[in-house]
Amino acid sequence: MKRWGNMARVFTKLGKQITIAVRESGPDPDTNPRLRVLIQQSKKENMPKENVERAIKKATDKDVSDYKEMVYEGYGPFGIAIVVETATDNTTRTVANVRSYFNRHGGSLGTSGSLEFLFDHKCVFKIAEKEGVSLEELELELIDYGVDEVALDEGEILLYGDFKSYSGIQSFLEDNGFEIHSAEFERIPHETKPVTEEQRAQIDKLLDKFEEDEDVQNVFHNMSVE
Repeated sequence: MKRWGNMARVFTKLGKQITIAVRESGPDPDTNPRLRVLIQQSKKENMPKENVERAIKKATDKDVSDYKEMVYEGYGPFGIAIVVETATDNTTRTVANVRSYFNRHGGSLGTSGSLEFLFDHKCVFKIAEKEGVSLEELELELIDYGVDEVALDEGEILLYGDFKSYSGIQSFLEDNGFEIHSAEFERIPHETKPVTEEQRAQIDKLLDKFEEDEDVQNVFHNMSVE
């Protein structure tokens, strides 16, 4: 059941991102680079084609309310910094929910921009390995496009670049025939904070509440990895 729940969340998140991309740059993937990547990503996630078509149609429907992308920042228990990215058609509902999750689990919602300095905002591409191209070669070529780290992860190549370098990196990859599996934006903490097992369990309860909320797209924090 958990697996199906995770799939549903992924489909909801991708559907909103597709709708937002279409609202911003139109429904034609050939002229909308962000939509092109999202459609590729939806295939990789086995998202049904009708879900993609519904999300595109939703963006062109005048009667459907628009999604606003809002970012909320606050501290969880034990001083853990948390950034919550949302896409919502009702900001009043979303901010009330986010605030209540923080309050109920020993945290507090902060002001917008108050925690930005603790994180690097990066674009992260996952691409298929390409025959005849080494990681070293690829890294050297992509430095000029804003990529600052290249790594191999379970048969995929991960590219980390500056948030603003997204479109340049995508253009390079497409022009050179690389298969893009996904392209996300992540907030990577400069430093992580160690916690005990008991503290981690309490923080995880708060993080789970955010993940379960349909308005929430991404959650980032500076708690150390186990």
